[in-house]
Amino acid sequence: MIVLKQKIKKFGECCRDSSWQVRLSAVFMGGGQICYGRPAKGILLLFAEISILTYFITRGWRDIQGFFTLGTQKGDAWLGIEGDNSVVMLLMGIFAWIVIGVFIALYRLNLKDVYHMQKRKEQGKQLLTFREEAAQLLDKKFYVTVLVLPVIGVCIFNILPIVFMILIAFTNYGGDIVPPELVDWVGFDNFKKLATLSQFAPTFFKILGWNLVWAFISTVLNYFAGLGLALLLDKKCVKGKAFWRAFPILAYAIPGFITLMAFKFMFSYGGPINQMIVANGGTAIGFLDLDAKWTARLIGFLVNCWISVPSIMLLATGYLSNRDVTLYEAARIDGASRWKQFQKITMPFMLFSTTPVLLGQFTGNFNNFGIFYFLRGGLYLDGYFLASDTDLLINWLYNLSIDNNYYCIGAAISLIIFMITSVISLMVYIKSPSYREEDTFQ
Repeated sequence: MIVLKQKIKKFGECCRDSSWQVRLSAVFMGGGQICYGRPAKGILLLFAEISILTYFITRGWRDIQGFFTLGTQKGDAWLGIEGDNSVVMLLMGIFAWIVIGVFIALYRLNLKDVYHMQKRKEQGKQLLTFREEAAQLLDKKFYVTVLVLPVIGVCIFNILPIVFMILIAFTNYGGDIVPPELVDWVGFDNFKKLATLSQFAPTFFKILGWNLVWAFISTVLNYFAGLGLALLLDKKCVKGKAFWRAFPILAYAIPGFITLMAFKFMFSYGGPINQMIVANGGTAIGFLDLDAKWTARLIGFLVNCWISVPSIMLLATGYLSNRDVTLYEAARIDGASRWKQFQKITMPFMLFSTTPVLLGQFTGNFNNFGIFYFLRGGLYLDGYFLASDTDLLINWLYNLSIDNNYYCIGAAISLIIFMITSVISLMVYIKSPSYREEDTFQ
């Protein structure tokens, strides 16, 4: 609040202290630059203003209007009425808001630049030529030149789809309401449906609870398995370390879906595991069958470990090579056991170094679509709406939106997933030594 007041005060002082050239640029972008003898920059800014205003006069204002209405004319193929496409109107409305943001940024840059020119003139300094300012973009301001294209790409290919997905969660888009039907804004109705409607609520809370259990156990299991393997291979008594390190990497190098399909075959009725059971006089077991709830879940933990542990092992091996071995020598002299050394030295060091990676693992496990999709995808069980007892929220989202056209509900679920993972990750990171004790191991 104090910073905002300071900025408002500074802006007021600049307005009172501004020259007529600055005020001209406030109306015609680049006008002040032209008056100060920098026509090239002024013409570029003026051209940008004219282009953006032309866009809004010819189309932009309709895109902004369509963003709020999402269409007023329903299409009818029999009568030859094309109608409004609500989804396209929403997308183009988001684009129009981005253009407004770009215009505000350029307008601010224009005023800041001409005001800087005014100050240099008042101080008797020579104004930089257009060529000198262009040269700075390859020297002192090279970061601006490098970041321009990536920022534009992020706005178009990342921010625009993400905002579009978020806004879909507040519409009734999906099911029977798809173009040429008109889509409407419904506020938080989709979230209320997930929490209260008998069609969605029981399934949502069942899957959410299982999803949290899965993400937590998978992250802990993978982390400590990878760390334990790294500590084991770090022992001097282990022979052929290169071979034993290469063996898990092979599992990591093979594409994940191939590994998942292989495990699905192994645990199927005709797979090698059931063949061995039958050969020894037993009965084939439906490891991934309809009623194989916890059996299928345990297989999911096993497969996830097989895929994820090698990467954790490689990461832990790199960090362990940088630990201070003198601390262990001092601990041994003081009579500390191996467990105490691990508890008081190794774990604090590893948690400090790998907490961000650990949070990334948690988020990845929470949104692990492939594990149960390839192992047990396509199953719909009683007591679940378009889902099974091993599906995660991301799998249910896929079933709802892609297979059954519940796009608005799927968007609401994706927003909930984002909120859960971001809040948990942020809270854990803020409480972790990586954030609070940054210089501990430096």
